[in-house]
Amino acid sequence: MKLFITAALLSCALSLSAQQALFNSSNIVSPQINDDASVTFRYFNPSAESVKVVGDFLAADPAVVIPTEIHMSKNDNGLWEGSTATPLAPELYSYAFYVDGVRTIDPANVYTSRDVTTLSSIFLIGDGCDGLYGIHDVPHGSLTKVWYHSDILDVDRRLSVYTPAGYESSGRNYPVLYLLHGMGGDENAWSELGRACQILDNLIARGLARPMIVVMPNGNVDMPAAPGESHLGLSVPNFNLPHTMDGTYEKVFPEIVNFVEANYRTRRDKASRAIAGLSMGGFHALHISKDYPDMMGYVGLFSSAIFPLKEENIPLYADMEEKIARQFENPPLLYWIAIGKDDFLYGINTHYRSLLDAKGYDYVYTESAEGHIWRNWRRYLASFAQLLFK
Repeated sequence: MKLFITAALLSCALSLSAQQALFNSSNIVSPQINDDASVTFRYFNPSAESVKVVGDFLAADPAVVIPTEIHMSKNDNGLWEGSTATPLAPELYSYAFYVDGVRTIDPANVYTSRDVTTLSSIFLIGDGCDGLYGIHDVPHGSLTKVWYHSDILDVDRRLSVYTPAGYESSGRNYPVLYLLHGMGGDENAWSELGRACQILDNLIARGLARPMIVVMPNGNVDMPAAPGESHLGLSVPNFNLPHTMDGTYEKVFPEIVNFVEANYRTRRDKASRAIAGLSMGGFHALHISKDYPDMMGYVGLFSSAIFPLKEENIPLYADMEEKIARQFENPPLLYWIAIGKDDFLYGINTHYRSLLDAKGYDYVYTESAEGHIWRNWRRYLASFAQLLFK
């Protein structure tokens, strides 16, 4: 009986301890966005010896360099606190805590994002760049997850499809932007990390972009859908999936276009189709547009992986310069290249632009600050979308 009572008391103590931890966490405000757009972070852990915040913070004043690490201080109650020293620029930010060297999301913040295998806590300042990332009182489009069958791969695969406000009742046919993710991403990346739906809703409502359908495919041919959302079960996200850059995706891509045009009210000519992608998606956009030169009227390469410039081992990538020459015989209406000056792919993009320059091919180039990050890619999408289907 004594053993039973001891076990029961221990169980109650553990339960109360867990409830206390939950109570402490649920009463903490973190992050707290202050009136001046500075941000305060809090974390409850009396036993921790060091806690810091690491995030992609950007000062509101471009002349100010803001630390990406904030070392937090602990009060007598075990609550750690730290703030950005200056106001933050309007943007979507991600961050995490490092508790005695161990990375963790903010337990007081329910809003998180997954970028391949990395979970981060997120917050939004001022509805983001130009107010485009927030949900405003404007007509909203719809986002659906649609399955199609790939005859070439003999598997059902999934797309995310944005249709603009009014699509269901307008009876109109719409142009289409095919928007491709980077390595390790999936068909959820642009809507969840890239704020694509909010950006399109707001641009269209302001009259800055034409109403369009945006198709966000899964660019990994060995992955039918996002991790945990297909017959593969709760698989671990992976950067290095097979067949991602070996020509297979370019080969099967016309199946996606055929499915979209058979199931949505689309305008079916080159001038009504655009393709853009980030990193690996930019690689795919480059090669799809050159291999099917009559398919895409607008091409956007965001921090694009350009290579291979010459690759004889993979037939689809062979004779690249000759295929680009054929593409530019009847050139795209817009060939748009954007990259950050600190991007690790900056050099190969410079080399690719020198090739285009030497041949006299017309393109538009945009160079931004920083590197290979979603902050750039969201802004590239907002800029590129405003140039389409004019």
